[in-house]
Amino acid sequence: MPNKTTKPAAKATVAKPAAAKVPAAKPAAPKASVAAPAKAPVAAKPAVKPAAAAPKVEEKKVVTQRQGFKANEFVVYPAHGVGQILAIEEQEIAGAKLELFVINFIKDKMTLRVPTAKVANVGMRKLSEPALVKKALETLKGRARVKRTMWSRRAQEYEAKINSGDIVAIAEVVRDLYRSESQPEQSYSERQLYEAALDRLSREIAVVQHSTETEAVKEIEAQLAKSPRRNAKAEATEGEADAEGDADDTDGDDTTVADEAA
Repeated sequence: MPNKTTKPAAKATVAKPAAAKVPAAKPAAPKASVAAPAKAPVAAKPAVKPAAAAPKVEEKKVVTQRQGFKANEFVVYPAHGVGQILAIEEQEIAGAKLELFVINFIKDKMTLRVPTAKVANVGMRKLSEPALVKKALETLKGRARVKRTMWSRRAQEYEAKINSGDIVAIAEVVRDLYRSESQPEQSYSERQLYEAALDRLSREIAVVQHSTETEAVKEIEAQLAKSPRRNAKAEATEGEADAEGDADDTDGDDTTVADEAA
């Protein structure tokens, strides 16, 4: 009997150390939790870069929309001629911000606001280079070319050239509609188109050459005076040889006068 009681006691002492091993595994958990926070600062660095790059994209967009135009600069607006950019302002329209060029046309006493994003669509451009101005002045010395068509159709073509903003095309209108004192008088509509083209041309030449409009008009008229003149007989000869139906506008051209009256 005494031997049986001692065996259970020995078993009890063996079981106790096994229970003590369970708490020994817990210290491994804190090691994983300590390593996790160390990765957080590395992930935060890329978030700063997009914020710094955003303003650069906006600046590029603004420069692209303005097409290089600046305040106080003279520009050519095809429908109105030479004007000056007074300012570049922002307006809120229908909840959206819109950037505008404020352009002043002194002679017409008019101020125009043009969205910077629409500059290319309306054809607004910088002043012509001196070399292009010289080419326009050379055009004035050429021989006038007048198509033998109805005046209404020719008038539309002249208006399209005037409103194109092309300084050489405007010079062609001035050349074709110019009348010297020895030539037949112009009709009222012809005179209006001539003066409109002369005004557009003289304004741009005056700004480019830093002179007055009066001086620019005198220079234009001096170039026109150098254009060749032919008599009515030479006109008739050319009219027969011209396959395209074009003829020069010269002294005593009865057909041209009749077309203008129509």
